Amino acid sequence: MNIQIFGTKKSADTRKAERYFKERRIKYQYIDMKEKGLSKGELQSVAQAAGGIGALIDPQSKDEDMLARFRYTDPSQQMELLLENQQLIRQPIVRNGRQATVGYEPEIWKNWQ
Repeated sequence: MNIQIFGTKKSADTRKAERYFKERRIKYQYIDMKEKGLSKGELQSVAQAAGGIGALIDPQSKDEDMLARFRYTDPSQQMELLLENQQLIRQPIVRNGRQATVGYEPEIWKNWQ
């Protein structure tokens, strides 16, 4: 497994995801989204694995204005807007090769080989 966890230290679900992999002695790479966000290719890959760009959006995002702007943006422009405003992304994003989850999903992670 080649696990990557994208998130922030303030996110409780990100900390829970890190603890999940630590407890099972599974090595992972942590990427702080405040320091280094997702690249365009990574974002597209995660969106595809998660079921579309809408699955990446955190409905409880603190940036309500940007969240509203995202919802009313033409779908062809949403990827660029999300790339520039990654605070709208639900955390953590956990990747294992081409597989990815958004949010705390231990039921899915336990089936990863």
